[in-house]
Amino acid sequence: QVQLVESGGGLVQAGGSLRLSCGAPGMSFRSDGVGWFRQYPGKEREVVAIINGSGRTTYSADSVKGRFAISIDDAKNTVYLQMNNLKPEDTAVYYCNANPYYDGGPMLEPTVPWGQGTQVTVSS
Repeated sequence: QVQLVESGGGLVQAGGSLRLSCGAPGMSFRSDGVGWFRQYPGKEREVVAIINGSGRTTYSADSVKGRFAISIDDAKNTVYLQMNNLKPEDTAVYYCNANPYYDGGPMLEPTVPWGQGTQVTVSS
C-alpha cells in the first residue's frame, strides 16, 4: 500500500525558514497533482499549496502567498514546500497528498491514505 512520508518540520523562530519534503515510496508523482495541507488542533485540514503533475502550475493559499513555494523533483519523486518568513499562525501539522485527476485550482481531493504528517512550530 502506498504510504506518504512527510519530513522537515521542526521548531523555528518567527521569520525563519523550513523546507518540508513529501515522498511516496512505491508511487510516482510524475502525473499527479500533489498538495500540501495543514491541520490546526481540532480543525479540518486545509490546503496550503498544490502543484500539478507537470510542475508548471501551482496554487498557493492567500495566507501563504509570497512566503511559501511548492516544487517537485521528478528524479527524487519528492515534493517540497519551502516556507519562508514563518509566522506563529503557521504552527500546525503539515501533510501531503496526491490526486492523479487534479486539473488546477484551489482544491485537491486526497486519494492516498494520509501519512503521519510533520509538525511545524513557530515561536514568536
